[in-house]
Amino acid sequence: MTGTHWRRSTRSGGGECVEAAALSPASVAIRDSKDTLGDFPRLSIPANDWTGLITTIKAWNLDL
Repeated sequence: MTGTHWRRSTRSGGGECVEAAALSPASVAIRDSKDTLGDFPRLSIPANDWTGLITTIKAWNLDL
């Protein structure tokens, strides 16, 4: 996944966050922001599921 553009929430402060990267228009990768060296498991989910997750979190009005 060299060259992948990982994004983290602008609200993350303590480094205990997840990062996401678009792998393709249909797939999003997720990783632990504390482990960015490359020797860690990643989760890949369909982009529609990622969008649904983010929409649900925002609807909860959580201060994440």
